[in-house]
This record gives sequence, C-alpha cells and structure tokens, in this order.
Amino acid sequence: MTEPALPDLGMIEGRFGRLWTPDERGYVVETLAAAGYSFYHYGPKADAALRRSWRTAHDAAQTAALAQLSAQVRAAGMRFGMALTPIGSTHPFDDAVRADLTRRIADLDAIGIDDLAILFDDLRGDLPELAAWQADVVNFCAGITRATRVYMCPTYYSDDPVLDRVFGARPVDYLGDLGRMLDPAVQVYWTGEEVCSKEIGVGHLRRVADALGRRVCLWDNYPVNDGARMSRHLHLRAFTGRSAAIAPWLTGHAINPAIQARLTCIPALTLPMLYRLGEDYRYAAAFTEAATTLLGSELADLLQRDLLKFQDAGQDRLNIPIPNYPHTHRHRGGGAMVGGL
Repeated sequence: MTEPALPDLGMIEGRFGRLWTPDERGYVVETLAAAGYSFYHYGPKADAALRRSWRTAHDAAQTAALAQLSAQVRAAGMRFGMALTPIGSTHPFDDAVRADLTRRIADLDAIGIDDLAILFDDLRGDLPELAAWQADVVNFCAGITRATRVYMCPTYYSDDPVLDRVFGARPVDYLGDLGRMLDPAVQVYWTGEEVCSKEIGVGHLRRVADALGRRVCLWDNYPVNDGARMSRHLHLRAFTGRSAAIAPWLTGHAINPAIQARLTCIPALTLPMLYRLGEDYRYAAAFTEAATTLLGSELADLLQRDLLKFQDAGQDRLNIPIPNYPHTHRHRGGGAMVGGL
C-alpha cells in the first residue's frame, strides 16, 4: 500500500512570551526534522527587530545567532524562514517605507532565508483600502527578497469575531480583495474558524480557498499556550479536530509552539502520524508513542497519568506546583491579546 503524501509540515515560531534559548530551539529543530517536518519559520513576537522595532537590524550577536540557526535548520534538511511584521508600513506605503523594507529584507537575506513571511497579525485593521495596501507591501517585498517562497498573514487571519472586536471591523470582502491583489505565488497563513480552532475541516478550508483564490497554509494555534489564561496549562495532547482529509486543501500545515520548547515536541510528533495514518489515527495512542519516543516509557507513563491535570485543570487548580520534569520549563504566561497568534 502506498503511504499517503504528507502536506508540507512546518513550525511558525510566532507566539508571544519568552524567547527560547539556542539549545531549546536546536532540540526542536532536530526533533521536527527527524519527524518529517520540512520548514521552520522564525518570528517570535518578543524579537523586537522583527516587530515593534522592525526598522532596526538585529545587533551583531543576534545576527550571528540567527545565521547559526539558519545553518542548523538547513543542515537538518528543512527550509528556514523569517517573519517580519512591518508595523505602520501600509498607511502610508511611501518611499521612506520602501527604503526601510529594502534595507531590512536585505538584512534577512544576508542571514540566510529560504522563506520570507510578512505578517500583519494583531494590528489595527479598520483602515481604508487595507487589503490593497497590504498586498502592495507584500508584493514589493516578494520582488526584492532572495527567498524563493513568500508567505503573508492577514490582519483577519480567521473567521473568529474576536478579531473584529479587538482590531476593528474587517473590511467588506477583505479576503477576496487580498486574494485578487496578491501575487499568485504568495502563500497565505490562516488559523481556521477560530484563532485557536478546535476543529479544522474541509468545508471551511474550501470556502476560504474560494474567497482567496488559493489554498491556505495553516497556522495552527496548537500547542501554543502564550495567552494569560492558556499559559497556566501545558498543551500536551496529540492533535485532534484535524484529519488527513484536509491535506489537499492546504499548501502547508505549520504549528505555533508552546512556551515549553521540549514539551512542544510531544504533540508535534503526532501531526505526521495524523496524516500518515488517516482513518487509523488514534490520538491517545499517538500521544503515548510520541511521549515514549521523547521521554522514555517511565516518564511518558507519569505524564499520561497526570495529563488531565496539566492540560485541563491547569496550574491554578492544582494543589501542588507543576513538576519540573527533565528538559521542561515552568510557564510564565505571554502577552497575546487574543490568545494564540
């Protein structure tokens, strides 16, 4: 029997909260590559040079560390990408902004990127001609980068009405306008029906593809736990609410990780299983296999025993502190306004 093809699996390190250490990130890279992941996009919200201070380059030490990360990701057989959030670049998108973008993208190209992502998530969206201006910015960046793949994340990256409440009402036919104006080669990140979608199905993805005129790359906000409430929980369970049937409707499937780098790898290992096994996938068995692979059988059994406490009850409802299992870090909570992206 021919094994079903996996979609392009990746990680978009796009959460709020503390930055991982080089050792933590290196562990994740090696684990994902061995499991069949094919890309790693670096864009943590706490990296100011990619977001609130995007016009200012990384310093020499940061640049060297990112070049080393690029080399590590590529040596592991994955594509390396970086995500820039050019706050204030669309209104106006003028010569000064073009000059800033040209300089900064040259900086990222010099670090060594295969993929470039331009993100507009968690920014005000009630602006005139939003889709047109965002498309102009992304198309401009696509035209000057040496990266061979370009991604973008819209301001309204989900159907979730929470985005309209927090960032302003989305423009009429925002996705349709964006899809018509974006270069056809640009891939669009999308989180699903909700910011943190419990289920992602074919019907929804088909509708979004029809609106955009292209399939999306899924930005899956699991196992991310960077919000003030979510950070009190460890997201450890295997993937649920997704099926192998969605693969033809995706250009890729990227997960947004938890604060705990090594524990992130437990659910991460189950995503390839979900696609490979199809209707034979069982999430409890997938968790056991992934946890045993990474932690050994004894520690995996302990984690399985306390899974309900860690993931569902959370730290605030426990009578004892969360155990500091080997290779884990206690979570302190991030600053995500809407809980995931």
